Amino acid sequence: MPATLQKRPSPHVRAKRRQRREQILHAALRAFREKGYHATTLEDIARRLGIRKTALYHYFPDKEAILYECHRDSLLEVSRLVRDARRRFATPTERLGYVIREHVRVMTDTLEGSPLAFEVTALSPQHQRRVIALRDAYEQDLRQIVEDGLRQGEFQPVDPKVAAFAILGAINWIARWYRPDGPIHAPELGEQFSAHLVGGLTCRTPR
Repeated sequence: MPATLQKRPSPHVRAKRRQRREQILHAALRAFREKGYHATTLEDIARRLGIRKTALYHYFPDKEAILYECHRDSLLEVSRLVRDARRRFATPTERLGYVIREHVRVMTDTLEGSPLAFEVTALSPQHQRRVIALRDAYEQDLRQIVEDGLRQGEFQPVDPKVAAFAILGAINWIARWYRPDGPIHAPELGEQFSAHLVGGLTCRTPR
């Protein structure tokens, strides 16, 4: 076999790498939540995993790359939520409620309450552009759900853009006060946010 050809890793090896990557991201998220992104070092992240800092370089070149992957993974996840909502639910009210509940879950479980939404400026210009493009696409999806609700007479007359911003602002602010070990649990929080945010849009009497 030519020396330039490398044997592809086995499924087992790829699975182990994916698992370790997820462990690194979650350790980083916990550190970002507790110390802030700028105060967190690669040593802090490695210490949480019981490994040496040099082991992190097999997966990420630097701390900024870890932050970018946290952003990217979470935005791809919330984008999938919109597709799930369209497939599973018939009405805009149901779709919006589902997306809000699941977005809160992403904030509290996947991101462990880390304030990533406030750390975009810490990314390189190239990574910022990619994150902002994903974020804008998700915002547009939310606006579309609101527009569908207006067109079908389920929602009160509102500006869809302002409504989407209000929803995103409320959910993103969770990172400023939520604690995983606090008295409010993630499922309950998602239900409450859905009730308040969707309830504020729903018509009292369908038009």
